[in-house]
Amino acid sequence: MADSFWLSEEALPLPARRVEGRPDVAVVGAGVTGCACALVLAEAGLRVRVHEAREVASGASGRNGGFALWGGAMPYDVARRQLGPDRARMLWLLTERYVDRMESLAGDAFRRVGSLRIASDLEEREEIRAEYEALREDGFEAEWLDELPPPLAGRFDGGLRHPGDGSIHPARWVRRLAARAAEAGAEIREQNRVESLDDLDADHVVIATDGYTHALLPALDAAVQPTRGQVLATEPLPEVVFPCPVYARHGYDYWQQTPDLRLVIGGRRDRTPDLEYTAVEETTPLIQGELDAAVRDLLGELPPVAQRWSGIFGTTEDRLPLVGPVPGRDGVWVSAGYSGHGNVMGLACGELVAQAILGRPAPELELFDPARVPGWA
Repeated sequence: MADSFWLSEEALPLPARRVEGRPDVAVVGAGVTGCACALVLAEAGLRVRVHEAREVASGASGRNGGFALWGGAMPYDVARRQLGPDRARMLWLLTERYVDRMESLAGDAFRRVGSLRIASDLEEREEIRAEYEALREDGFEAEWLDELPPPLAGRFDGGLRHPGDGSIHPARWVRRLAARAAEAGAEIREQNRVESLDDLDADHVVIATDGYTHALLPALDAAVQPTRGQVLATEPLPEVVFPCPVYARHGYDYWQQTPDLRLVIGGRRDRTPDLEYTAVEETTPLIQGELDAAVRDLLGELPPVAQRWSGIFGTTEDRLPLVGPVPGRDGVWVSAGYSGHGNVMGLACGELVAQAILGRPAPELELFDPARVPGWA
């Protein structure tokens, strides 16, 4: 019951590749970020070795809710205020491109079904409406819904549909990404925990650990807060109830239905926030009980639960990831702290780091500059 539903799917063996001697790039972490970075670098002809403490996708990349969303952790109207309109637009366009990129790489692990952000009360309705109007003002696709379909109607106060969003089987997707990287020549060493950056001998080192920072850099541990997300999956329901991913209460509740009709639902960590800021990867009776109650509220009953699990993701104070060169550490790069939006942002940022290592830094990298956080020296 404690294993992720996504990780229960059998993993195919990775193509066996071995980088003899010293690699050009050492990547720490074989989640979406590390595998995306390795793929771009290996395709460019660099010698890449990926170190993974467990197995490919065994961290947050295989333990999340399976959402593939446009935008980052900040709603678009908030991003416009905090980042400025040009940078907010740049961030949104980046994620639009990378949902498309994910669709091109993921095969049947991805479904372009849209998503719903819905309001649990009138105050949240006004917040969602503000995001909708900001998106429309800037020419982005969005649909306002006064009336929601059953069983959401009467329980929630309208919402916003993002038609370009998708649903992802995250473990299947990242395993395929790892296989592509290996086919391109990257060596992926599973069961190979990195205890210190001093253990790695390469021209470049990429820390791609999100919330599993593991004391590799004290400043990174200070800047990225490990945060636990708890999830459950039911046995298959009799019919399709939720045709697309749904999230409410500012993202503290989120759920979707899988192609085999299971309900996957997560969240409620705001019920005990201090306890959920942790790197301990286990479920708790309180939060799991809250998720049971959420299922009953949505469906009128609690179907049999097949699996319960948790995963650790990284959050930052400003809700933007840290992506780019580590100040004061020559050749060390980081891509972490996606604040719950790692499926798409992890793909995008892994590729942004790879492009920068190849001497082609993209303008979007400036959005996530680690130097904005003090304490690296």
